[in-house]
Amino acid sequence: MTDDVTPQAAETARPGDPVPGQGPVVLRWLWHGYLRRRWGLLAVAILLMMIEGSMLGALSFMVAPLFDEVFVAGTPGALAWGTLAIAVIFALRAISGLAQRVLVTLIGEGVAARMQTELVLHLMRLDQAFYRVHPPGTLIERVRGDTATVLTFLTGVVAPFGRDLMSLISLLAVTLWIDWRWTLIAAIGTPLLVGPILLLQRLVRATSRAARVAAATAATRLDEIFHGIVTIQLNGIETREAGRFRQVVDRYVAAMVRSEAGASGIPALMDVIAAIGLAGVLVYGGAQIIDGEKTLGEFMAFFTAMALVFEPLRRLGGVSATYQQVLAGLERVHALLQVPPGVTSPTPPRASLPTRQTDRQTGRQTGAIRFEGVRFSYGDAPALRGLDLTAGEHRTTALVGPSGAGKTTVFTLLTRLADPQAGRITIGGHDLRDLDLGTLRGLFSVVSQEAALFDETIRDNILLGQTGISAARLQAALDAAHVTEFLPRLPQGLDTPAGPRGSALSGGQRQRVAIARAILRDAPILLLDEATSALDANTEALVQGALDRLAEGRTTLVIAHRLATVQRADSIAVLDQGRLVDQGSHAALIARGGLYAELCRLQFDATASA
Repeated sequence: MTDDVTPQAAETARPGDPVPGQGPVVLRWLWHGYLRRRWGLLAVAILLMMIEGSMLGALSFMVAPLFDEVFVAGTPGALAWGTLAIAVIFALRAISGLAQRVLVTLIGEGVAARMQTELVLHLMRLDQAFYRVHPPGTLIERVRGDTATVLTFLTGVVAPFGRDLMSLISLLAVTLWIDWRWTLIAAIGTPLLVGPILLLQRLVRATSRAARVAAATAATRLDEIFHGIVTIQLNGIETREAGRFRQVVDRYVAAMVRSEAGASGIPALMDVIAAIGLAGVLVYGGAQIIDGEKTLGEFMAFFTAMALVFEPLRRLGGVSATYQQVLAGLERVHALLQVPPGVTSPTPPRASLPTRQTDRQTGRQTGAIRFEGVRFSYGDAPALRGLDLTAGEHRTTALVGPSGAGKTTVFTLLTRLADPQAGRITIGGHDLRDLDLGTLRGLFSVVSQEAALFDETIRDNILLGQTGISAARLQAALDAAHVTEFLPRLPQGLDTPAGPRGSALSGGQRQRVAIARAILRDAPILLLDEATSALDANTEALVQGALDRLAEGRTTLVIAHRLATVQRADSIAVLDQGRLVDQGSHAALIARGGLYAELCRLQFDATASA
């Protein structure tokens, strides 16, 4: 498992981290990229919000005639029409409220789904350097958690401006209609709120960012726990891992408490100011009623409006806090989408290579693979130090050497999962960076020591989206990879789910599925990274025969730590500390007595003693 993502590490600037002060930019991106195409639904929702909000003003306005005409004067018929008017007000409020909430959910969830899809597609196009500093759990949280703030933006920011602002306007209109002096007295303490609210906004913004980082860290810890569950159980460290997770969760809880405290402080301040204002109105207005200057209905209508005004006012006061929380999440999504892919296709491609099918039809050759002075580092750790290497066309070249020699990096650069910092790599004399990326990767079939299977059926894992594959061709690939030997033991045969990361299959079964995938892909270049490492001796012999047949007529590169499996390679390239130190046949390398001969001696002696 990887190390913890510490708070210090989280604060270190990395590609995809949000830049402070990007609020206006993020809002423009949200509008132009997602909300504008739904402006019709959004306009209807806002109209419904305004209707819902205005009903509070209508309700408070009805209080005056109800008290004066019904309860005080006892006017005939006033009770009937007053009751009907209030029923209509509540019906309109209920219908408009229900409809706008459904529309807001439809818009918000739709935008979040589209944003998640675009973000996932963008992330899948980023190179390996990005993933070395962004753990899977962190990215999962940013895709799922941060994008969900769109709905909060609509319900907690847009809705208050559509519904609560209209409520506030209509209620204040009623209070001003009754007596502008009472209204002024009730609102006299409002300017005192400006300074504290600005301070609380800063607190909420900062703590919301910290909460999102803590949530991402918690997701990373969970990903590592569940991915490494076997290691945890075998070593009896369940309590230790639970404690480490608790530390991460505690940081999240602390950040959320600080954020919520700041957000709650704004309406709390409003309550204090409201109490002072209402007390002033009671003293001043009460005296006017005693003197007969105002009616009881006017007084009750005013107090009803003022009592109702503070709830939308509280929600509007909380908008700034909600906005800061939402912005913290949206900034993180926007920042990720701004990370440019480190590996891209040239536009237009400056060179082209024939596909496997073209090879067969025209007899043209794909060409030899050459590394020319290639240098590459993982951060500050050099992996290749001026590598010069040639892999002959339609020949098998094995890459051997001690751990850390750079063998896997050769595959990484050859398939352009990353680009070298110096030197160049060519196929048939064409620099890889001159080729279309999709076309280049279409040249390779890859079988690695860790077969990557998805939680889909075995059939889907072999086809990987290929269409037009005949049943006979699929069966031939299954037979060649010896997948057919274990299919009868599976409950649904080829349509049996492989499980998360292929967990429903054994290691050897996963490897054979990956080999069948490579056989069916039928690409001109074959990359094998310990392709038979998970197989028992009998199955390894069978599958090795299948791989040998697959390698015929193809340019094949093989990474192998068990040197007995590469003795028949056409050429063996010996790497050490990122450089080519020797190359030749097995017999020639043994005769020269260099590093390869020493590796063979150590490995074969260890095997004999075992």
